[in-house]
Amino acid sequence: MNIGAGGRLFWPVGEAAQADYETLRAHVLNTGDLPLSVPAARFARRGLAGLIAWPAAEAVLTGPVLGALRPRWSPHEDPRLDALAAGFALLLAAEAGQLTGLAEGLAR
Repeated sequence: MNIGAGGRLFWPVGEAAQADYETLRAHVLNTGDLPLSVPAARFARRGLAGLIAWPAAEAVLTGPVLGALRPRWSPHEDPRLDALAAGFALLLAAEAGQLTGLAEGLAR
């Protein structure tokens, strides 16, 4: 993300055309002139529509992170420790080459 003249973030980059625009914007704010690049030439020739229609940057793929509901805490049973132990058992079994029948044990 680029910081504008006011010292604040302009907008988080979410797609290829916006990445091109933010790169051009940062260069113009620092130097006062367009850089010598394909997106700059496209912007000079076709304007913002040229950047949107034919972006040169790679697409930025973002996805949301969703959290799961945690079970109520109990001093007697912690499902996180069970998951950790099952993962460790899987690693030990994979190292020993004993993966047959392990899926039934993990499904419990």
